[in-house]
Amino acid sequence: VFALLNLTTSDVSPYQMSLGPAASIYFFLSLVILDLVAAMSSPSPPRTSRPRYMGFDFGTSGARFSVIERTGEESGGGSYEEVFTSAVKYGRYDDAAGWIDAAVALLGDAEAGGATGADVRRICVSGTSASCMLVDSVDGSVTRPPCMYDFDVVSHGEDVDVDGIRAMERINQHAPPAHTARARTGILAKLLRWHSAEPIGPREVLASQSDYIAAYLCGKLKKGPCGSRKTKFKVTSDWHNCLKGGYDVRALRWPEWVTECLASAGIDARTLQEDVVSPGAAAGTVDSALATRFGLPPDVEIAAGTTDSNAAFFAAAAGGMEYGTGVTSLGSTLAIKMLSRTYVEDSTMGVYSHRFPVFGSGGSGGGDGEGAEESWLVGGASNVGCAVLRSESFSDNQLVELSRGIDSKTDSPLRYYPLTKKGERFPIADSDKLPLLEPVPEKRSEYLHGILQGISDVECSGYKALAKLGADPPVKIVWTCGGGGKNDMWTSMRERRLQESQPGPISPNLKVKKAIMT
Repeated sequence: VFALLNLTTSDVSPYQMSLGPAASIYFFLSLVILDLVAAMSSPSPPRTSRPRYMGFDFGTSGARFSVIERTGEESGGGSYEEVFTSAVKYGRYDDAAGWIDAAVALLGDAEAGGATGADVRRICVSGTSASCMLVDSVDGSVTRPPCMYDFDVVSHGEDVDVDGIRAMERINQHAPPAHTARARTGILAKLLRWHSAEPIGPREVLASQSDYIAAYLCGKLKKGPCGSRKTKFKVTSDWHNCLKGGYDVRALRWPEWVTECLASAGIDARTLQEDVVSPGAAAGTVDSALATRFGLPPDVEIAAGTTDSNAAFFAAAAGGMEYGTGVTSLGSTLAIKMLSRTYVEDSTMGVYSHRFPVFGSGGSGGGDGEGAEESWLVGGASNVGCAVLRSESFSDNQLVELSRGIDSKTDSPLRYYPLTKKGERFPIADSDKLPLLEPVPEKRSEYLHGILQGISDVECSGYKALAKLGADPPVKIVWTCGGGGKNDMWTSMRERRLQESQPGPISPNLKVKKAIMT
């Protein structure tokens, strides 16, 4: 069973705000590799030969939603077209109730737009990586508010967090050297910090942002008579969203060192997600009340999700998923992913590898199928990105006009590291790294040139870090998702700097392409 996820990156950058809804067809096509026949295994109401698939993408600034329709299924092949798209903003990116409100609003938009109905087959959700919370497995309430992808357990405020220090000390006693879970922004660190501050109860279970929204869509968060239910529900998650909790994406299980680490702190291993499946595997069925409310069939499948930057890779590389294909997401933050033959990992550089689903392998949907070749999405996510453009008061019109006066072939003498606040995740994990946005020139065009070049340099350093760690082959082509890809001058600048920075004979042939159309 294969998921259909949303094209758009999670972040709404200053560029994205000026674009309007982005077409999501490329993203959905990326996961339509074989027929989605498993979704029809249960009885369903009368349907046409044009099934529909829905995708949510939850991120920093808001949520986006798309519906695509399959055409030509009777021939066994077919194509896909987007029939509906919508987006909403929420006030705070770490408000779980706001996520649910956004999901309900978007489903309402889809119903009003005629995009629901008997032909909807599957729904999937992507969310920000390492954003997590604890949920009461009996009444569905949030017991520990979300800690988002950029939450550093040690230095998230002005004072050093003692509970975060204890969490990292425990991780360092158990985690393998340079393991992804050693990150201070990782899920395991957040789980241990919560427990150090207040012991985790027997009813509390871990859920990622994507897990939580999917659980809502399945009706798992609903309270029964008298405000509770008799039995606990299990959180179903996916390989991608569990990676930063220490999940072993090669052996496809929670490793002993993770359970031993939790046990040493007095945490029951059942706090972890019990069901971890391939992205796109069936995670449940839509809640009957939601189905009735929004005109959905009662047997619509809720698919296991993925992370936002992985979704961006599927979006951009649809139809061209060859080794060496890279995708840069230019939203509020910058993230890069590249398809590699080799698994690479180094927490000191913020580099990790996601297992790449080998769709149609005959197994559970990954490289575990008979004869399937293991593939890896290697990369990382920086705190640098387009958010700095808004924080430095560049309007949409200014971004367009000033970019016209910048020569993409000329280097700026300014050497910025354009963070919006202290702390970096990738290509170096340094919680104490400070923004560098000085000196500020008198001309706004020169200032913009320096900032865009600074973001480009972080991108170059990211791909160089992957090559240094052994990603195979080095990057050959870079697709761009997110609003930053709209700026032609910046795309030209990035292409030149990537060509100059990458090792080996492929550099002059490296191209940067757009993956978002209006």
